Amino acid sequence: MARLSRIRGLPRILLALCLSAAPLAGCGGGGGGPITLNWYNFPDDSGALDSAASVCSKQSGGRYRISYNKLPRTADGQRQQLVRRLAAKDDTVDIIGLDVTWPAEFAEAKWILPWTGSNRTEATRDTLEVPLRTATWKGRLYAVPYNTNTQLLWYRKDLVPTPPETWAEMLLMAGRLAKQGKPHYVEIQGAQYEGLTVWFNTLVESAGGSVLNATATAPSLGPPAVRAASVMKTLATSAAADPSLSNQMEDQNRLAMESGSAAFELNYPFVYPSMKANNPELFKQFRWAPYPAVERGRPAKPTIGGIDLAVGAYSRHSDFAFEAALCLRNRQNQLTAALKGGLPPTLRPLYSDPSLIKNYPFASTVLASLENASIRPKTPAYQNVSIAISHTLSPPNGIDPRPDVQKIGDQIKDALASKGLIP
Repeated sequence: MARLSRIRGLPRILLALCLSAAPLAGCGGGGGGPITLNWYNFPDDSGALDSAASVCSKQSGGRYRISYNKLPRTADGQRQQLVRRLAAKDDTVDIIGLDVTWPAEFAEAKWILPWTGSNRTEATRDTLEVPLRTATWKGRLYAVPYNTNTQLLWYRKDLVPTPPETWAEMLLMAGRLAKQGKPHYVEIQGAQYEGLTVWFNTLVESAGGSVLNATATAPSLGPPAVRAASVMKTLATSAAADPSLSNQMEDQNRLAMESGSAAFELNYPFVYPSMKANNPELFKQFRWAPYPAVERGRPAKPTIGGIDLAVGAYSRHSDFAFEAALCLRNRQNQLTAALKGGLPPTLRPLYSDPSLIKNYPFASTVLASLENASIRPKTPAYQNVSIAISHTLSPPNGIDPRPDVQKIGDQIKDALASKGLIP
């Protein structure tokens, strides 16, 4: 609509017709139909995102059509494509699915628009607090949580009648099982990648600390980080460690548990339907519990994942984009994403929805975890912070807690000061 003021020599009657047709036809968009809103998001194979785009397009009453554009499979590939488009001020990027680690970077670069007024009110209504923290930067909301994710402790009830409450208790149980010649591995993400950062961050937060200070201007770390690194080293050098720990990611953990070689697994809820489909017999013994604590009496604070929806700063249709983003993450679409794609919702009321509970018998455990969760270090320099952590702590059996935590702190200082790339 803003572009109409720049049109010269258009007869008044044609201009009047154009203005009256704008709500339906997207006047000035170069065609007679609804405008197209481009939604860039991770590639979803479940059909949930396609369904949401279709439903919200219909609900717009012909004002716009949402085109779901699939980003590359890897997080690095997704970020690279988005950064290139937004750095070039691409005005066809309307709605963006951001990994929860990206809002601070994109907001600082002024690539996404803040949520204000009624849009902010609607975005925060019934939304879980911790996912909202991932979408906030310097006190302003820059995205709306679309889905979230959290790790639980998964275990075999035939081997472990009562799940452990702490890491020390879990490793003790694993050691006993090993002596009995029974499956005993604790499966967790130990490869040199983002998953190793998440493991460390969860342990630091669970020990009462944080990787960065409250203003994200300096590392915090300290004794809780040393405690976290010590827990990682203890596991990696114990009988509980899978021999492939230093190469394992989430999917390798899942496969090891399904093969019957493990007693415990720290992983996301996608492992539940996978176990049910791939090993129905072992599935009968498959159970879940809260993430184990570092210290008894201090609940664990697992690090959440997920996707936040943002509106591109150069979008020609930002008003419609905000409206469409709210629709894409509404109650029904989040429920569909949970049931079809296994993506935990960010709307609190959904955790008492009978249809979700039927497919997510662990819904109450997920909700409790989300309400006491932590987020990854929130900074525009997150990529370098994550590299500093994962490279220093790899492989886990080589960790030297105090010197390694000091090294991480020094590298984070450089990252926050933009002193070159961390190797």
